[in-house]
Amino acid sequence: MSEIWVVVGDSSRARIFTAERPTASLEEIETLTHPAGRLHEGDLVADKAGRDRSPGSTSHDMGGKTDVKHEQALRFASQLNDTLESARTADRFSKLYIIAAPAFLGILRKQMSAALQKLVAEEIPKELTLQNPADIRKYLPEYL
Repeated sequence: MSEIWVVVGDSSRARIFTAERPTASLEEIETLTHPAGRLHEGDLVADKAGRDRSPGSTSHDMGGKTDVKHEQALRFASQLNDTLESARTADRFSKLYIIAAPAFLGILRKQMSAALQKLVAEEIPKELTLQNPADIRKYLPEYL
């Protein structure tokens, strides 16, 4: 029997909940973590780009600035997407609600297949990963 799944996530953590019935409380079934998503960009970058100090010219950065935090969020969104795709193909859920930090929600949405997107009942742009299941449930419709 397929269930209703609720994913609550951000760039460093995703919690997957299930609800057996449309009015049921949430039960956590899995947690995915990505510790690198919590680090500051300076902790993720080993060295800065070099500088051009040619005689008679001003100094210029060599190489563009890469957004390492964004790259880490992309990696974690891909990992979460793989988990959801695997569950979808195994018919483990029939409806999906996603509650995620707004920036991460956009990244995750771009990773999802059309088949997975069809199962998304609602997306809620909120950062709730540290909330308890009862508080998370308040952000969802009364009847899932």
